[in-house]
Amino acid sequence: MQPVTSNTHAISLNPANGKRLAAYPFHTDEQLDAALASNHNAFLLWRQQTVAHRAQKLRDLATVLRDHTEVMAQMITAEMGKPLTQARAEVAKSANLCDWYAEHGPAMLATESTPVEENKAVIEYRPLGPVLAVMPWNFPLWQVLRGAVPILLAGNSYVLKHAPNVMGCALLIEEMFAKAAFPARLFSVINVTPEGVSRAIKDPSIVAITVTGSGRAGAAIGAQAGAALKKCVLELGGSDPFIVLNDASLDDAVKAAVAGRYQNTGQVCAAAKRFIVEAGIAEAFTAKFVSAAAGLITGDPTEEATQSGPMARYDLRDELHEQVTTSLEEGATLLLGGNKMASEGNFYAPTVLGNVTREMTAFRQELFGPVAAIVIAEDAQHALELANDSDFGLSATIFTADERLAAEMASRLECGGVFINGYSASDPRVAFGGVKQSGFGRELSHFGLHEFCNAQTVWKDRR
Repeated sequence: MQPVTSNTHAISLNPANGKRLAAYPFHTDEQLDAALASNHNAFLLWRQQTVAHRAQKLRDLATVLRDHTEVMAQMITAEMGKPLTQARAEVAKSANLCDWYAEHGPAMLATESTPVEENKAVIEYRPLGPVLAVMPWNFPLWQVLRGAVPILLAGNSYVLKHAPNVMGCALLIEEMFAKAAFPARLFSVINVTPEGVSRAIKDPSIVAITVTGSGRAGAAIGAQAGAALKKCVLELGGSDPFIVLNDASLDDAVKAAVAGRYQNTGQVCAAAKRFIVEAGIAEAFTAKFVSAAAGLITGDPTEEATQSGPMARYDLRDELHEQVTTSLEEGATLLLGGNKMASEGNFYAPTVLGNVTREMTAFRQELFGPVAAIVIAEDAQHALELANDSDFGLSATIFTADERLAAEMASRLECGGVFINGYSASDPRVAFGGVKQSGFGRELSHFGLHEFCNAQTVWKDRR
């Protein structure tokens, strides 16, 4: 199997067959410095544009994305293995994001009046400057745009350091911005090593950093951002609980559970991973869940019928298999899958582990792939304790017919988002982010828009 990167190039491999797609040379220090300088110059002009003008450019970008849905989706599928139908949906969702912020964002950036004594103070939302974004491969377009769109609307510029295995996607996104006639270099792609990221963080032109990725990456970059006294937003890993109580609609819960766990071949941060099922319904839920997971169509991601494709990288597949093997050694029961599939690509069989307990690897660590862990709870209180017994706190799901109980449990769940009778999702209308080891700060809604603004107080006639 070819390496996923080298000392000199970012390597793009097709995860369905292991074939090399392209190799992209890393920027030299001089090239990086020049790119950051050009991005800063673009910011100086962009911040002078009206919010209405910026909003119109987002509408233009939405049109470009829809016009180029197939080329963008094909690149996503080729580089990280997302089933093509899901890749097209990612492009559509990203275009809708642009339109939503274009319509609703300007009002969020409007001057806010605040009466103070007999005088008047106002809050003005000003841009900060160039924002460095370190992004992952699992949603190569959506992860980028859900941050970039509000950042740009606020009048900032955006510097993208994408994952090495999706550099083709990164350059294609840059091309989409050019087709939408955004100012040159306002949205800039840099291809750098971790040392290059450190250099960019220290560059005086970069004012803030946003990171989506692993806890290890977030801790490293967050520490550097703190040392440079630069704002940082971190969206990191998750091991989301999916609670199913005895009175839940069994069929609805299973349908949502399978969709939430195996979408994007299980490679989603905010997705159900620990299925915490009350004892009275556990046997029936498990039987239906295993049957539904066994029926998933796994294979060539370019085929329209495929529901689960290859994992994005072979090393990640190997790590996942080690987690499964360790969990079985610790006492978990293999109910489905548990094996690397015989093929040229990075395929892993949809897997279900039963009898998982809180001390096992499958409970304590994030399973970033098509593996579900089923945990039995004695009652609703026990389910809540199990759900919160995690270093992560991204999102959670509760399935129950008792709305009062669901609301009470939601108030006690330690996470950034709770979904009652539905699985985790991200939407521009609501804030997205986590607590504990899942990071801090928020994306989307007005929270994501204001994260990278200077909320400037202007107090008139202060005497």
